[in-house]
Amino acid sequence: MNFLLDNWHLVLAALTSGGLLLWPLVTRSGGAHRVSVAEAVMLINRERAVVIDVSEPAEFAAGHAINARNIPLAGLETAKGLPTNKTLPLVVMCPSGARASRAVATLHKRGHEKATSVIGGLAAWREAQLPIEKSAT
Repeated sequence: MNFLLDNWHLVLAALTSGGLLLWPLVTRSGGAHRVSVAEAVMLINRERAVVIDVSEPAEFAAGHAINARNIPLAGLETAKGLPTNKTLPLVVMCPSGARASRAVATLHKRGHEKATSVIGGLAAWREAQLPIEKSAT
């Protein structure tokens, strides 16, 4: 007991470092549904995940993942273009990944519990040299 009292600063440092090590696990399980580009490709190939791009139409036309459906974030709550089978995994993308993370929360509210966003968005997809297509505007 004297050791703990005499070395309270070491105990505090140990507890702090342990908490910082556990923080990513706590925040990820708390609803931050995100996957890497490689995990997204596995979901698409193995589980027939549907790619939803929440970019604005002009951004989508400039480049998007092949076979992605464009449903802008602003219209996601009332969108009709989502799969009716809510058990299908959804891989959500946008140029950077920021809007996609917000879109996942909306999709979960709509019953799509397997919705995940791609870490880094389309920029990470391009960096991984995965196929991109452009649409006519």
